[in-house]
Amino acid sequence: MSVPIESIVILGAFVGFISGVFGVGGGFLTTPLLIFMGIPAPVAVGTQSCQLVASGIGGVMGYWRRGNVDFLIGSVMLIGGLIGSSIGMIFFRVLQYIGQIDLVISLLYIVLLGSIGLMMLFEGFFTILKPKSVRSEFNRLKSPRLIAKLPYKMRFARSKLYISVLVPGGIGMFSGFLVSVMGVGGGFFLVPAMIYILGMPTLLVAGTSLYQIIFTSAFSVIMHAMISQTVDFVLAFYLIAGGVIGVKFGVMVSRRITGARARVILALMVLAVCLQLGIKLFIEPSNLFEVVVQ
Repeated sequence: MSVPIESIVILGAFVGFISGVFGVGGGFLTTPLLIFMGIPAPVAVGTQSCQLVASGIGGVMGYWRRGNVDFLIGSVMLIGGLIGSSIGMIFFRVLQYIGQIDLVISLLYIVLLGSIGLMMLFEGFFTILKPKSVRSEFNRLKSPRLIAKLPYKMRFARSKLYISVLVPGGIGMFSGFLVSVMGVGGGFFLVPAMIYILGMPTLLVAGTSLYQIIFTSAFSVIMHAMISQTVDFVLAFYLIAGGVIGVKFGVMVSRRITGARARVILALMVLAVCLQLGIKLFIEPSNLFEVVVQ
């Protein structure tokens, strides 16, 4: 198919900018936007992971220079991410075999983006309006009794945490599953999970999540290229070209945006994409059939 190069580069730059500002991979925007441009859903999922790797490297370098990356807890999450990515790849192939991959990807995006977006929007607004009460409300999630009783505890000096490795490993596993099945870095899940479940300092969250996203996405690209063969490297090249530029500006802008306001902006973006996907999936189009000359 034919797609304007400028559109792909601009899309990559925009997603890279989002990655640098909010510390997320940006796949929750890339995959739906590629689908809106006519790219088949499996190809969008497999290809845009390449862009996540490139934008993630640029973002991590920026946060690393400022000392805002916890490599130890990020590595524990990475081990879980590789396991989750392998499980997700098996699930992806099963959906391809039964011919329901496009429908399932759209439905998963609507459910996941809608729930995460609403929760982040609620928390962000109330943190801005009533910072003390909301902070105490959400801090209860940091050390639930069940998490505190889990075995295999480990001390993470950089984040000043002493928790079971099963917790960050489980979070990383779910993130890896999302990478393989939905083509998202999982940052929009990782960031709130690392803040409210692990209790990590906010300054370390963005850089650490990008560190995990880099390697999990790279592993996913290799799996998709070898097994499902849904990676378009020409498309990936132009996404990466735009993403590398965008992420540098994103890291600079991130210094001027406060945590609560940044989460509100990200939540609105997530909900906007969710709404557009819902319209595309559930509202009958004006033209039910399309004739393509090959």
